[in-house]
Amino acid sequence: MNWIELADLKQLDDVVAESRKQPVIIYKHSTRCNISRTALDRLDRNWDVTIAGDTRRYFLDLIAHRHISNEIADRFGVEHESPQVLVISDGKSVADMSHFAIEFEALKKHLKSS
Repeated sequence: MNWIELADLKQLDDVVAESRKQPVIIYKHSTRCNISRTALDRLDRNWDVTIAGDTRRYFLDLIAHRHISNEIADRFGVEHESPQVLVISDGKSVADMSHFAIEFEALKKHLKSS
């Protein structure tokens, strides 16, 4: 699965703009956490492009870019967790999941364009 690296705070403006056309995924990953790697691998394995289409997927290494993770929490009104996946639609977080709740089945209902 192709992820877009989220490494610049300015990219959050792009995420918001893109989310006005279709939902966008942000995956917050901790390189120090085995659960984070397991959740990401499971999401990648179960990703169904026939359902998700061309949904843009951003990957944040929150250890390297903690300031971006903090801004995500503030901007989208979600409590910081790791690992965490957010679905951004119309500039707002419409879903967020963490740890083993991160699954494609739980995300797919939020991925359809409005």
